Amino acid sequence: MTTLHDTKLSMLDLVAIREGGTTAEALAIARDTARHVEQLGFTRYWLAEHHNMPGIASSATTVLVGYIAGATNRIRVGSGGIMLPNHAPLVVAEAFGTLAELYPGRIDLGLGRAPGTDQMTMRALRRDRIETEADFPRAVSELQQLLGPRLPEQQVVAVPGNGTEVPIWLLGSSLFSARLAAERGLPYSFASHFAPAMLLPAIEIYRRNFRPSAKLAKPYVMIGVPVIAAPTDDEAEFLASSTYQRVLGILRGDRRCLPPPVADYLSGLHPQERSGIADFLGAAVIGGPETVRAGLNALLQATGADEMILVSDIFDPALRLRSLEITAGLFALNAG
Repeated sequence: MTTLHDTKLSMLDLVAIREGGTTAEALAIARDTARHVEQLGFTRYWLAEHHNMPGIASSATTVLVGYIAGATNRIRVGSGGIMLPNHAPLVVAEAFGTLAELYPGRIDLGLGRAPGTDQMTMRALRRDRIETEADFPRAVSELQQLLGPRLPEQQVVAVPGNGTEVPIWLLGSSLFSARLAAERGLPYSFASHFAPAMLLPAIEIYRRNFRPSAKLAKPYVMIGVPVIAAPTDDEAEFLASSTYQRVLGILRGDRRCLPPPVADYLSGLHPQERSGIADFLGAAVIGGPETVRAGLNALLQATGADEMILVSDIFDPALRLRSLEITAGLFALNAG
């Protein structure tokens, strides 16, 4: 039976801007968090691409990957993910090829199929380009070629990028990327930190259809897990109210900065609002050490995940670091 001790632990950061805080402070918090989890023994630190979203400072994801990699020493740093419809594959290959040359053996390229924003902002990013279902697999193929060894007939070469073999991951919250990752023999990360409904069917499809590749001999699954750990269940629930407020804002189309926690927040909501938050956070693990251990073990037994990538939006940065320490202790990581 797979145990937490057998499972890798990583971090996904949306770089939240806190109420009353600044973008510069949010970026510094991300840097300090990355340094902290590197010392705790985390495997990787990923940044997520979002645009035109108040309270999220990770829009220039490639720049942030370089910033975090430059501020750390060993931990892998990457995108969770680059939203490929927003970018030309050659530009992505050159950017991540450059990062790979600067930080050899430490850069990951996670790719998403969604634009990571609204329709108006998507048009601002890529003007009038119309995306079709066939575009994402084609763009992934282009990136694989651009980051691989140059072929004799290849006319367009990514410099830097060519031959760097930056590891490509496919990310998704539906079945599409699960099938494509299986077909290409690529590692797969499911976005259960915000869309857990299709988690088990997607993993099952990925594993059943997986074709070994030169990059990966067997399926490799990473799952997104919102985690808020504290010394007691009651304190963790209080800290989680910041996340609850943010999720309700997302569901209402009212995105704001990360708010401070509120006591008994859920009790003041309509049952339908509580239900919406619960669905969004269906994979969340919130509580004291033993509650978190039980929740993570239940997720692990249900999914057989090879790796968990945590999202931990806590208003107080110091308490966020404490949450990550508590969680890392349950995995018995090799701290640095």
